Amino acid sequence: MKIALCGSMQFAQKMLDIGTELQTLGHSITFPKNVKEHALGTLKIEKKQEKIAHNLIQRHYEEIKKSDAILIVNETKNSIENYIGGNTLIEMAFAYVLKKKIYLLNPIPKMHYSDEIEAMKPCVLNGDISQIR
Repeated sequence: MKIALCGSMQFAQKMLDIGTELQTLGHSITFPKNVKEHALGTLKIEKKQEKIAHNLIQRHYEEIKKSDAILIVNETKNSIENYIGGNTLIEMAFAYVLKKKIYLLNPIPKMHYSDEIEAMKPCVLNGDISQIR
């Protein structure tokens, strides 16, 4: 299965680790642009100007279109367990509208837009990526 990974760039190393594991299981993986730089710490934050200049939102949308599913890597961030931020919510919505399978690594977070996340009917893996089929 072709899977696009999504999530906060604070989870970049986790994305790389999970991507490697999924490839070992036979899946084809697409990572967000600059994920390696974020994991290495050579790129700390992508500001609005960089997102615009490198067309990052549109670029990842195109990868989602070519994928069979997305996997949201949602860990603790800013004291919010299983955090899903604005960009990741947008990516989930893209996948939902495109009728792609949506996987969450961890349970749905308790946030003010949790209802919207639940309405997209993601498959919660509870940390077990072997459930991806």
